[in-house]
Amino acid sequence: MENSKYPKFTFTWIGGVVLLGGLFIGTMFVSFFSTFWKVVFGENLSLKEWYLAAANAAGFLTAIAFFDFFIVRPTTKKKLNFNFSPTNFYTYLLIFPMMTGMMFIAEFITSQIPTTGPFFGEYYEFFNRLMEQLTEDPLVMIITAVIMAPVFEEIIFRGIIQKGLINKGVKPWKAILFSSLIFGLVHGNPWQLVGAVLLGCVLGLVYYKTKSLLLPMLLHAFNNLCSSLLITYTKNESFADAFKISEWMILTIGIMLFSLFCYLFIKKYKVHYSEI
Repeated sequence: MENSKYPKFTFTWIGGVVLLGGLFIGTMFVSFFSTFWKVVFGENLSLKEWYLAAANAAGFLTAIAFFDFFIVRPTTKKKLNFNFSPTNFYTYLLIFPMMTGMMFIAEFITSQIPTTGPFFGEYYEFFNRLMEQLTEDPLVMIITAVIMAPVFEEIIFRGIIQKGLINKGVKPWKAILFSSLIFGLVHGNPWQLVGAVLLGCVLGLVYYKTKSLLLPMLLHAFNNLCSSLLITYTKNESFADAFKISEWMILTIGIMLFSLFCYLFIKKYKVHYSEI
């Protein structure tokens, strides 16, 4: 591993500060540029459908660049680099049904969180308005949710945080759980928290077993594509409503799918790639 082209960096609280700093600076740059454009040309870019996508992309790119230049290169003398190797077809037959089962389980748990009341009601209305803004243009929604988010988020949460913790000596299951909890918390609302944490655990497991960041990116894109299609055609993110079955049936199917394919993936799967 000493001659590996992949840098063996570690993730600490300093790395977390660097990521947050990069995210803040990248986002603020887009905000300042928008203000400059409004003053000079009289056009408010923040009202454009693509503005939030651009702001997110700038924030993520700057955060990754900051971590590379201020953490990875000074400590490893190498640039940030990841394994994006594909894998054999058998692997995909295991991980996509496992992901589907997780999505069904997450939906059931999420459906138990209140959407009315003095706190949850107002918060849910605000969340819905934000989602309507993000999904107003289907093309922008697909680009943001299905392409940009899986790439940037997997690099940061699995490629940097999870991998950096494991390199530091943290037990893999703790690193997967910790990165998944952070991934859930940054979504900023309880209705996406559960799904994001469970999603992160599955993505973290797949990344740890295969060593390839491509696979969690594809699974993340699949999850977000399903959500986008449900929002577009059913106006919500409910498989139960789309299939006209109860949430309990969704839970049952989810447990069966996840249990079977997770078992096959963990017990029967052999790692085909390593970072060399």
